[in-house]
Amino acid sequence: MTDSTSEQKGSLAVWLQAVRAFSFPASIVPVAVGTVLAAHSDGPVAWWLIPFIAVASVLMQAGTNLVSDFFDYAKGVDKDYTYGSSGVLTAGLLSPVQVFVGGLAAFAVACGIGLLFIALRGWPILGLGVLGLLGGFFYTARPVGYKYIALGDALVFMLMGPLMVIGTYFVLTDSYSHSVLIASLPVGCLVAAILHANNMRDIQHDRDAQVRTVANLLGHDLSRMEYYVLVGGAYVAVLGMIAGGLVSPWGLLVFATAPLAVKNFRRVVHSQPQQPETIATLDVQTAQLHLAFGLLFSLAILLGALL
Repeated sequence: MTDSTSEQKGSLAVWLQAVRAFSFPASIVPVAVGTVLAAHSDGPVAWWLIPFIAVASVLMQAGTNLVSDFFDYAKGVDKDYTYGSSGVLTAGLLSPVQVFVGGLAAFAVACGIGLLFIALRGWPILGLGVLGLLGGFFYTARPVGYKYIALGDALVFMLMGPLMVIGTYFVLTDSYSHSVLIASLPVGCLVAAILHANNMRDIQHDRDAQVRTVANLLGHDLSRMEYYVLVGGAYVAVLGMIAGGLVSPWGLLVFATAPLAVKNFRRVVHSQPQQPETIATLDVQTAQLHLAFGLLFSLAILLGALL
């Protein structure tokens, strides 16, 4: 193997670390849910657009992650001893300019794909796309930086829950249904729980860095309650949809993930505010729950459409 090949592989590994590729299921799950909901549509479905939607979704998340790293590093939020970032800037693996330009490039390619959606579906999809782009960029970017003013939980819930599920459904079917909005709620709950787990772990550090999150406004004890509500709310929402006839009884499949949720609850119960290392990987474990729940929820919706 040549040195050039080794360097290329190393570079790819660094960029995969920078975009936090492990987190991409968070952007794939809402696409999966929106896609299977399209199977219930009475009209034609443009199934060939699924790969384009998935790639655009992942690129938007990659762009958000890169730009977030850039501004967190510039603001002094990310240090070599903190948990939340990709670590490429604090370790000197990439320069801030490289990370920022990489984020802009990811957004640009996603926008290029979005032009196809606009051409096919018209101006409504432009509105959804602009909301997603602004939401991703200004998560940390000045002059907004809504992550720093305790709006992260609510906006991540909306952007990576309802917005992405509805956007996927609309691109595939050129239509909208209130049932799609309702079905997106458990997805939003769990993706917000991922962020909240991250913020709950970083309460003290964020306070030191003068970053306001819902977690550090509530404090550790009440933050535990928010985590329980977000995760538990996903299951309650599915039960409500089954009771209301919006989802078939196949929806009970999501309860196969309950042991994962209980395991996470136990970690939260035993966590201590002065020992963030006890929940150092709670965000990753919540992401695993989000993925498992989302796939089973998608399967349940699909089975309800086919059987």
